[in-house]
Amino acid sequence: MNSISVKNLTKKFGNFTAVDDISFEVLEGEIFAFLGPNGAGKSTTIKMMTTVLSLSNGSIHINNHDSLTQKDLVRKSIGVIFQDHTLDDDLTAYENLYYHSVLYKIPSTIRKKRIDEMLDYVGLLSRKNDIVKTFSGGMKRRLEIARGLLHSPKILFLDEPTLGLDVQTRAFLWAHIKKLNKDQKITIFVTTHNMDEAEKIATNIAIIDKGKLLINGTSKQIKARTKTKTLEDAFLKLTGYSIREQSGSNVDNLRKRFGR
Repeated sequence: MNSISVKNLTKKFGNFTAVDDISFEVLEGEIFAFLGPNGAGKSTTIKMMTTVLSLSNGSIHINNHDSLTQKDLVRKSIGVIFQDHTLDDDLTAYENLYYHSVLYKIPSTIRKKRIDEMLDYVGLLSRKNDIVKTFSGGMKRRLEIARGLLHSPKILFLDEPTLGLDVQTRAFLWAHIKKLNKDQKITIFVTTHNMDEAEKIATNIAIIDKGKLLINGTSKQIKARTKTKTLEDAFLKLTGYSIREQSGSNVDNLRKRFGR
């Protein structure tokens, strides 16, 4: 059964095509890695899948819910951790999760218990009453994961979840993500620039560049089809060796100019 079904998905900002007629599926319980250089269209795709951005063309179904006509059902069934931190630094860890629990209508009878469980799960229960601005980057990331899981989603979207984190914190986060996938059968959709991470954790991998989906399959299949020895070699063979500039700000400017 598919957790995610994307068909002929396109996103245009004026004359600029950020995502160009891509199609793929993610099976229930998979860890799916979505790879690509800076500006390839990864974050734009995730934003459409999580109903933050509208579609120019195509369709997205999340847990059998249409992202255009059933946005509320899509949002209830997913958890999202974006690249940029979205916590309120002036609130405590508990208050950040409490606010989220109210938005997602978690019953008041189980709210405190659920928040404490999630804080304990990511190793932050002892810091529940501390102001978030005192947390390290890794602690904030762990808190965001706790928040994303608070309403028991069926799919967890992670956009560059380990960006800027030290080796120990990255290992901690991936261990928790794999545990979630194994114990709770949550489907994981993740973007990362780290080829080793993708190869170690992902069930299936897709590579996107310049808005087009270039290849989709297991790491072994991708290496066989590209006749390369490593996933990194396959990635470079498909996307080229030129250094890409970060284009997130350009896409944001286009969004402001042309709307969602």
